[in-house]
Amino acid sequence: MLYPTELRRQWCGGHLIGSGALTRLLPTTLCNLLHSVDRRGTVAGVALEHALLVSLSERSGTGYQLTRRFDRSIGHWWRASHQQIYKTLARMTENGLVVYVEQAQDGKPDKKVYSITDSGRKVLSEWIRTPGKDAMDRRELATKIRGAAPSDLPDLIAEIRRVRELHAERADLFRSLEARDYPAPATLTGTALQQHLVLRGGVYSEQSTVAWLDEVLTALAP
Repeated sequence: MLYPTELRRQWCGGHLIGSGALTRLLPTTLCNLLHSVDRRGTVAGVALEHALLVSLSERSGTGYQLTRRFDRSIGHWWRASHQQIYKTLARMTENGLVVYVEQAQDGKPDKKVYSITDSGRKVLSEWIRTPGKDAMDRRELATKIRGAAPSDLPDLIAEIRRVRELHAERADLFRSLEARDYPAPATLTGTALQQHLVLRGGVYSEQSTVAWLDEVLTALAP
């Protein structure tokens, strides 16, 4: 049997060992709980480019202002450094997704204030309307909900319903595995207890996602 740190290494490395319910069926859920951003600045199916387009669709801003917005909003589930944001803004400018105007400052270099272009809005809308690559990671969906325009909602609501059902099925599966493999949780000790506790984390994660998506659907598709 594997201890929790070993299980984490196995799940996240993609090499699953053992025949227990935990090692067979929790890699996606637990990796999502343990990791947030890869080295390229990507969360699940969300590029930093998409997140910046969402922020700029709400209002224009400098690179510094965009960094602060991340810290207060999207940064709750995704961190982006000042350098990452400036580098991505430069690439987005070259690709015509954003434009900037320079504003003079007393005693300081001119600052660049960025705005989203029509091309940027089109790219954002296409991304929001496209089903996510990893339906079990809710951060991509959260970013899409944040940036959706009214015209995006029909496709987005359909995607929310699809993802909601997948999480509900996963929650049911975890509960059935718990009942089968851990019928007497109060008697568990050692590694079995630790594995059961992690499985419970998977159950709670799926239940909370279903509850959240139900709330979203009630608000957006009453």
